[in-house]
Amino acid sequence: MTIFLSILWNNVIPLSVMIALGITLHRVFSLDIKTLSKLNFYLFSPAVIFNLLYTTDITVSVLLKVLLFFFVFMLLLYGCVEVMIRLRGTPGGMRGAVRNSVLFYNSANYGIPLNQLAFASNPYTLSVQVLIMMMQSLIPNTYGIYNVNAHKLRAKDIRRTILGQPVIYAIPLGFLFHTLQVPIPQALSTPLGYLANAFIGTALITLGVQLGSIKLTFRHPKMKDVLLACGLRLIGGPLLALAVVWLMRTNGFTAVDALMAKALIVSSSVPTSLSSVLLAVEFDNEPEFASQVVLLSATLSIATVTAVIYFLRI
Repeated sequence: MTIFLSILWNNVIPLSVMIALGITLHRVFSLDIKTLSKLNFYLFSPAVIFNLLYTTDITVSVLLKVLLFFFVFMLLLYGCVEVMIRLRGTPGGMRGAVRNSVLFYNSANYGIPLNQLAFASNPYTLSVQVLIMMMQSLIPNTYGIYNVNAHKLRAKDIRRTILGQPVIYAIPLGFLFHTLQVPIPQALSTPLGYLANAFIGTALITLGVQLGSIKLTFRHPKMKDVLLACGLRLIGGPLLALAVVWLMRTNGFTAVDALMAKALIVSSSVPTSLSSVLLAVEFDNEPEFASQVVLLSATLSIATVTAVIYFLRI
């Protein structure tokens, strides 16, 4: 119990405090979530992704293993979501909302600070989380946009929307500049550093502001779907990650060490990403359902994330 409380106090509560500050600020001042979202979406998020990929040494071995884990994990998670959707007979646009609420998890403004707290800012585990964040930033801006629009927009319009997302350019540029060791002039590197350093605090405050604008109601007509989505995200996610890591550890070519295994499992335990809400609002596809999942999963994650770290440590 002492270890559990220590993890809760040192790893999870600091994140909760920042989120609570965002909720409080929104309740007092009614902050504009759209402005904050645009700052995160078009400035801070691309900046931190580029900066982390540019400055973090990621070996080819780590890259291949993390990507293999991610693709197998996401495939299994997608399969679980599809089974749930089909068993419940989920209709039309609601299917896309359910998929996004489970498949898109908060690997950036929740996952990065959680990784730094749980692993004491270890550069090795950070590189693992950066790669997960990279993929989780790329997928909502490509597949996620397609997923919520496929039933109502033409392919050409969807493609134009996807190509307007800054993250899809920040990722290859970060890798390219790091690989070629392209020097960035101080006039650009200094503001880039400011933007990257502002990411965690601003993102957690933004998450709090978003949650502060959502009212959780257990009388919501789709509450059963909300609870199932939260269960798949917070419990199914870590269990599937554990299974994938176990399979990889028994195979010589893909074998992962214990530290990478723990980082991958922790990365899969975080709550639903705000991306699911932003996509739902932007494209008018079940925004109430998406908001309920984000709020409830963030609340329940205080207990579930603490439990995941606890079991990994013992």
